[in-house]
Amino acid sequence: MRSAVHDVFALCAVISATLLHVCRSEGVTALYGGTIQVPCNKGAPMPEDLMFVKWKYEKGDIHKDLLTKQAQKEDVKIVAENDYKDRISVATNYSLLISQAKLQDQNTFTCMVVTPGDITEYSVTVHVYKLPDTPQIKGKATQLENGKLAKVGDCVAEAASPAGNIMWSKNGKPLVSDGNLIFINSSVQIDKATGLSTTFSRLDYTASKADVGAMFTCSVQHVLGSNQVSAAETFPIHYPTEKVSVQVLNKVPIKEGDNVTIKCTADGNPPPTSYNFYIKGRQEKVMSDTYTLTGVTRQDSGEYNCSLVENDKLMDSTSIVVHYLEASLNPTGQITGMVGDSVNITLQKQSSVEMKVSWMKDNGKTEEPKLSKLRYQDAGYYVCEVSAVGLPGVKKSFAFELTVEGKPQVSKLTKTSSSDGKHKVLSCEAEGSPKPIVRWNINATTEKESPYINGKFTHTITVVPPGNVTVTCTASNKLGEHERSISVSSFIVDEDDHETDKSEDVNDQAKLIVGIVVGLLVAALIVGLVYWLYMKKSKQGTWKTGEKEAGTSEESKKLEENNHKAEV
Repeated sequence: MRSAVHDVFALCAVISATLLHVCRSEGVTALYGGTIQVPCNKGAPMPEDLMFVKWKYEKGDIHKDLLTKQAQKEDVKIVAENDYKDRISVATNYSLLISQAKLQDQNTFTCMVVTPGDITEYSVTVHVYKLPDTPQIKGKATQLENGKLAKVGDCVAEAASPAGNIMWSKNGKPLVSDGNLIFINSSVQIDKATGLSTTFSRLDYTASKADVGAMFTCSVQHVLGSNQVSAAETFPIHYPTEKVSVQVLNKVPIKEGDNVTIKCTADGNPPPTSYNFYIKGRQEKVMSDTYTLTGVTRQDSGEYNCSLVENDKLMDSTSIVVHYLEASLNPTGQITGMVGDSVNITLQKQSSVEMKVSWMKDNGKTEEPKLSKLRYQDAGYYVCEVSAVGLPGVKKSFAFELTVEGKPQVSKLTKTSSSDGKHKVLSCEAEGSPKPIVRWNINATTEKESPYINGKFTHTITVVPPGNVTVTCTASNKLGEHERSISVSSFIVDEDDHETDKSEDVNDQAKLIVGIVVGLLVAALIVGLVYWLYMKKSKQGTWKTGEKEAGTSEESKKLEENNHKAEV
C-alpha cells in the first residue's frame, strides 16, 4: 500500500514538473484466441532515463489501469481488476501482451512512458479477427422439380469476425439473384457470448433437365484470406417422361437356347417402376424395366415393343433374330460291317447361316468317308462336326465307331534260311478281323509278331526241321479259319532261301502241264492238216501225169517221218 502511494506521489511530482505529450499510433490486428502484442513507443527503444511505464485502456467512457513496470526492475505491478489480470504481461521491450484474444479486447490501449523531465502517452487501437468456419449447406432439398422454383438449401458460415460474405455457385460459376429464376437472401447473427458472427444465405433456384448432375457449392469471403468453399451437392431433378426406348441386352448374334433380356427405359426422372411389354402381340405389365425370354427358339424371332403403363402412346420397338443350326447323322454309335460291304452315311443339316462341316478319324483330320466297299483300314472312330459360320459356339457333333470284320486269310507263307544257316525262318502273313489267332503244326525255337495294322499282321517263327516236312500255318477267328502249307527240308540249300508255300508250286506245275498238253495237240493238228493236203495233192498228180499211185521213194520216207513225229 505504501509503495502504491509512493508511485502516485512520484507521478504527481513528475507531472507537475513536466509537460504531458500524447501520441496515437496505427491500429493492431490480432487473431481470435491468439496473443495480442501492443507496442509501446511505436516499438522504438525506451529513453535511457526511463523511470517506469504504465499501461491502461479505454472503452467508450470507461478508463482502466492495467499494470505498471519500473525501469531496471523485473517486477510488474498488475492493477487490473477484470479478466485482464490473468491474461496480461509485459515484453522485454515494454509491449503489452494479452493472451487468449477475445472480441472484447477490441479497445484502445495506452502506454504512458515517464522520465524525469517528460511524460509521453502512445495509444493503439486493437482489432481482433477470426476466420469463419468452413461453410456448410444445411436444410438441403431432397429433389428439385423441372421448371419449379424451390429451396436448394441454406449456406452457413459460423463464428467469424468480422462476418463473412457468402456466394453461391453452380458447376464453379457464380449464381446471382435475378428476382425471377434465382433468389439469394443473406443474414448475419451475432453470438451474445462470444461476439462472433454467423452468416446465413438461402438459395432458391428454378431447376431444369440440364441441371441433372450439376454441383452446387457456396463459398465465404473474409478479410483474413482466400475463400473457403463448401462440399459440393447434387440434387435429383424430377421431370416427366418424353421418350421411351427399348433395347436387347444380349450380345449378338442370338442363338437358339439363349436367354434374351429386353430392357425398357424412359427419359423421365424418376424413371417409371413398371412398363407394358408386348410379346408376340401379347401385352404384359412388368413391375420392372426388363423382360427375359428363356430358351428362345427360331419362332421367337420378330418385333418386341414396350410402353409406359399410363401412356401407351409413348412406345418403342426392337427386333430379335434367333439363329439356329439343325443337323443329324445316320448312322451313329457302334457300327460293324464285313469286308466288301457298304455303309451309307447320311448327313442332314439346316441353318440360318452358312455351315461348315469337318471330319476327324481317330483324332486326325480326314475327308468325308466314302464307305461303299469296306476295307480293314476303314475301321476307326469317326467324328463329324457341323458349325454355323459367324455364330461362335453354335455347332453339333456326331460320332460313330466303325468295326470292319472279315474271315481270316493266310495271304502269304514264306521260308528263308537264318543268318547262321542252322535254322529255317517261316513267315505267315495273315489278315482278318477280329484279329486272327495263328497256329503252326511245328515247334518253334523263337517267334515274333508284327503290329496288327489295317487287319493284317505277320507271324514269324524260327524252326529246326526234323526232316523233310510240310509246315502248315492256320489263322482263325470267330468267323472261321484258313491255312496254307509249305515244304521245308532239313537240308539247307541256297535255292530254298526264298521258296514259297507248296500250294503255289503245285499251281505252277499244273499250269505247265496244261500248257504242254495244249501245245502237243496243236502240233498234231497241224501235222494232220499238212498230211491231208499232201495226200490230196499226190492223188491229183497221179491222175494227171500217170505216175504210180504209190509215189516216189522220197515221198514215202517223208511220210514215214511225219507219222513218227505224230506218234511221239
